[in-house]
Amino acid sequence: MKQQSVVGVAIIIALGGFLFGYDIAMMSGTTKQLESLYNLNSFWLGFTVAIAIMGTIIGTIIIGRPAEKYGRKKSLLLLSGLFALSTLGSAFAINWGMLLACRFITGVLLGSISVVTPMFIAEISPAKKRGRLVLLNQFFVVTALFLAFAINYFLARSIAIDSWRWMIGVEFIPAATFFLLLNLVPESPRWLVNKDRNDEALAVFQRIKATNPAAEVQMVKEMVQQEEAVAHGKLFVKANRFPIMIAILIAAFNQLAGINALMIYAPRVFEMAGFGDDASLLQSISVGATNLLFTFVALFLIDRYGRRTLLMVGSVGMVFFLGMLSKSFFTNNFSDFGGYGVMIYLMGFIAFFAFSQGAVIWVVISEIFPNKVRSQGQALGSFTHWIFAAALIWGFPSLSEIVGGGFAFGFFAVMMVLHFFFAWKVLPETKGKSLEEIQLEMKKK
Repeated sequence: MKQQSVVGVAIIIALGGFLFGYDIAMMSGTTKQLESLYNLNSFWLGFTVAIAIMGTIIGTIIIGRPAEKYGRKKSLLLLSGLFALSTLGSAFAINWGMLLACRFITGVLLGSISVVTPMFIAEISPAKKRGRLVLLNQFFVVTALFLAFAINYFLARSIAIDSWRWMIGVEFIPAATFFLLLNLVPESPRWLVNKDRNDEALAVFQRIKATNPAAEVQMVKEMVQQEEAVAHGKLFVKANRFPIMIAILIAAFNQLAGINALMIYAPRVFEMAGFGDDASLLQSISVGATNLLFTFVALFLIDRYGRRTLLMVGSVGMVFFLGMLSKSFFTNNFSDFGGYGVMIYLMGFIAFFAFSQGAVIWVVISEIFPNKVRSQGQALGSFTHWIFAAALIWGFPSLSEIVGGGFAFGFFAVMMVLHFFFAWKVLPETKGKSLEEIQLEMKKK
């Protein structure tokens, strides 16, 4: 039997995060063209951008049962193949209606992928490396964010007409690559145990060089039996109240930092601060680069210092930089640091977000639910995340026009104060523990 490094398997699965990140940031380069092409006001521009996020919400709702029934690998194969086709549909859209329809379908597929990918990685990872390996998903997200900003900039400068079609169409390449590479990975061994396919699970643990494959299978099997006795495979039962609360709160706070709204509308924020179109697109690249750098830093911190510590430190930094952004817009003073204050404050916010919330959210959600309902729990966390994301992405253009950037950034800063206390007083630490050990701790809570 051919053996594989668990890191190599995790890297392939984490490419799902690349699709997720590229699609979010890619739309930032299309907004000006779409606004002009289809004569959209702020409300309908926000709707055009947010419709994929609305699809994402649907995707998180519907994927839990298929992923549990058919497995993680088969689910991702189907989703990635359909995603490649939907991107071509958006790129070649002949009217606004077709663009909206294809973007909605793309969102449904992205939402489903965002549920399955971190869960799949968590289920194949050894306890000591799990935080870092699940974080690979987010690392690919931010790598794609950076590349999307850079590609958007160069396409906008190189193609005079309809460069937005190329910005969307480029997504076909990573989607097709992901589909092909998925054929090289094994199925989740924990899912196989859930389906009473213990011999296959043992073979997978051996394939990915688990320390004691037989003991791993036995531990998972015993935990599954306990879960069935207590909750019968149902998510919304008394025994799961604590992890449900954690998933909802950490996902909500992730978006209440304003991250997706700021990523998608980064060029718009720079324009509000007085930068021209070209400079706004170029400076968005610096935002993406900052996000990438500090997510890379988090790879070395998350399993050393733990989830809670990163979240608390990140909260303090985000409150400061969001507060400075709010002050700049309230006072309409953009002269700090030679006129680059907004860019520096935004990059500071992104840095603290990247190694804290950005790094931790999907790791925690993938860890805290029992094996039998992990797909449902992951779907709940993703659903909450995208509900808040859709509201903020749709509403940000109108909100910034009506009340100004000062109020918006001030609101995000207040939310991060609350997030600090959530991380400090409520969130349990999960570093260095097996998924089964975490469940024993959750039962005590």
